[in-house]
Amino acid sequence: MSRHRAAPPRHHAGAPGRRRAEQPRPRYGRVAVLCASLSVTGIAMLGGIGVLPSVANGDPGNSDRASDSSVSEAEADAAGSVLAGAETTPSTQPSTQVSTQPPEQGSEQASGKPSGKASGKPSDPPVPDDSGTGYRIVFDQSDQRVWLVDDDDKVQRTYLVSGSLTDNLDPGTYSVYSRSEDAVGIDDSGTMKYFVRFTQGDNGAAIGFHDIPVNDGAPVQTVDQLGTPQSHGCIRQERDDAIALWDFAPIGTEVDVTA
Repeated sequence: MSRHRAAPPRHHAGAPGRRRAEQPRPRYGRVAVLCASLSVTGIAMLGGIGVLPSVANGDPGNSDRASDSSVSEAEADAAGSVLAGAETTPSTQPSTQVSTQPPEQGSEQASGKPSGKASGKPSDPPVPDDSGTGYRIVFDQSDQRVWLVDDDDKVQRTYLVSGSLTDNLDPGTYSVYSRSEDAVGIDDSGTMKYFVRFTQGDNGAAIGFHDIPVNDGAPVQTVDQLGTPQSHGCIRQERDDAIALWDFAPIGTEVDVTA
């Protein structure tokens, strides 16, 4: 008995003019792009009317909000690139802020006043001849100037002063015998500081170095008048110079007065 392969069933052709309807296949790529586009558009509209926060209208001091907004903007840019069919590579350029401040001027530059008190300057006159040797104070009545000289005969400081209007001090060698940080002038002629005494006048009043006296709340002379005789017996100095001589001259320091 012979075997025959079973013939496949025959399909009957449908009636002419009719076709079976094909089921549509969803295109998920386009659906995703459309959803992204709608999301970006919606977020942009809500942010524009103030419903959602944005970097421009948000709190600039809140770094978390600024970071979230930056991510949303990056997603929007990526979605726009997909819609346009192009690939983009985000790039960031750091901004560098350089702030410059004018250098501050020091007090010496701001004053603009030359000290003229350092030793060895060409403008400073030398110590007068026959004014002693070694550690000493030299006062020249003609120049109305003081020199502070160390053990090596080097001038540590020199400056103008105001000596007496009267001839009450003879040239010669003296020594410091008394010191008062605060003193009162005779006949209530004012108060003074850093008084270093080295001799006495004919009337018994002490003669020495001190700063410019103050009487009734005002100095009895100006600093610009230093270098001219102004006092009634002592040697007046600018405050800084008076302090320097006070520190330089303990009791027993030699004082040489020249004419």
